[in-house]
Amino acid sequence: MPLTLYNSLTRRESPFEPLEPGKVRMYCCGVTVYDYCHVGHARAYIVWDMVRRYLMWRGYDVRYVQNFTDIDDKILNRARETNSTMEAVAERFIDEYFADMDKLNILRADEYPRATHTIDGIKRLIHELENKGYAYASGGDVYYNVRQFADYGKLSGRKLEEMQAGASGRLETEEIESQKKQDSSDFALWKSAKPGEPAWDSSWGKGRPGWHIECSAMVRDCLGETIDIHCGGSDLTFPHHENEIAQSEAATGKSLANYWMHNAFVTVNGKKMSKSLHNFITIRDLLEGNWSGDLESNPPAAQGGHGGTAPTQGGSKNEGSEKSKAVEPMAVRLFVLMAQYRSQIDFTEEAIASARNGWHTLKEGLLFGSQHGSKLGWDVEKIDKLTGEDNTLVQQFQAAMDNDFNTPGALTVLFELAKELGKEGNVLVHQGKTETSPELLQKKWVTLVSLAGVLGLEVQPESDSNDAVDGLSDGEIEEMIQQRKDARKARNFAEGDRIRNELKDRGITLIDQKDGTTIWHRS
Repeated sequence: MPLTLYNSLTRRESPFEPLEPGKVRMYCCGVTVYDYCHVGHARAYIVWDMVRRYLMWRGYDVRYVQNFTDIDDKILNRARETNSTMEAVAERFIDEYFADMDKLNILRADEYPRATHTIDGIKRLIHELENKGYAYASGGDVYYNVRQFADYGKLSGRKLEEMQAGASGRLETEEIESQKKQDSSDFALWKSAKPGEPAWDSSWGKGRPGWHIECSAMVRDCLGETIDIHCGGSDLTFPHHENEIAQSEAATGKSLANYWMHNAFVTVNGKKMSKSLHNFITIRDLLEGNWSGDLESNPPAAQGGHGGTAPTQGGSKNEGSEKSKAVEPMAVRLFVLMAQYRSQIDFTEEAIASARNGWHTLKEGLLFGSQHGSKLGWDVEKIDKLTGEDNTLVQQFQAAMDNDFNTPGALTVLFELAKELGKEGNVLVHQGKTETSPELLQKKWVTLVSLAGVLGLEVQPESDSNDAVDGLSDGEIEEMIQQRKDARKARNFAEGDRIRNELKDRGITLIDQKDGTTIWHRS
């Protein structure tokens, strides 16, 4: 079965055929680095990480590029607000971006071009457009002549007559720009320098690039004139991606991307997430628990702080409401993958609770090998080399993913495996053995770990490892169990209870069997 995906440009699903057999060139629009990333960003970058991982699993050599917009009005405004510089603000929030994405197990891109590092490529591209009659200079600015590009609107489906203010993507500049434009739909490629703002020399005078031209230049510099997949959030379809197409294709005469992919929005309790509604939630706040369960009453972020509730050392500033429990990174990832990427998802307490429960089930299955493998005679370190996968389940997983990355269908396979392993683990703990052969359990576990890894769902050692609870080795646990047995034999039941409770506090559960033996497992 071929991999099929929905192409926003053609508005239909079609088989994926890369430009070069076995290789994929993929570009993802990155963040404007002036603030912490929010759950909408989490969805986008988890989705494209999933797509990249799956393409790699299918055998493609994927070159994945994701940019940083490090020059923008929002960055300059944040620099003024914090008495800082554009460079300092950008560097700070690039670091914060990586901190958040690393926790969500998002693979690093092969390259992270920055707008400020691509100035020469940007100016070269603008000159080409100017020479071909698609751009014009006006008062130190340079604008793209939208009416010169016959296919303008082919991605968004909008008609030129319907496109007025907003084509530049930065509405606050429209009133000033309108006096310099030949047409209200034209958008800026180069902006003349303003007092106190960073600027670069050019033949049009000192200035800085417009937003859209940056990505066109970075795609070209890093991946070439035509790429396989261009992706981003659905809010970028117009004007950003529409303008990228107009710029790049007018300059080269070639298609910018063969496939355009867009992920849908995240809403909060059915409403658009925004700071004005006080329901704006950053990834940082979600992972650290600094957000209120009463999403309608979250206070606005403190200036320069997180984009959601403003945390203090004591947690949320929400007086009278309890701080929500921190959400594990893999539960956030699962929350995103429980919906197909083109479907809108609603962030609610119930949805997060469902994701937490789902991750608990998957985690129990993923930990089956480390918790029970030795009892089954496995050499866990060599299992992936010695044991194959369950081909039937792998085929079911692939069939779902080949259908435009249907992650809910793929997760059905994972949950089936995880629940079965969880059940077998309980039997093993309480009965000391299982009727299912160790070889079959090994195959199921390897299949779960392998397929979950394709979706980036992995047990993270720093938060999930149970190998040595409080430093107790298996031998030390057995010794304490023997001490408890001796105490009970001497009818010192208080000491026996103390040892059981101590082990319980350190994550060890004891189960007394009818034949007088005691078995244990790490909780």
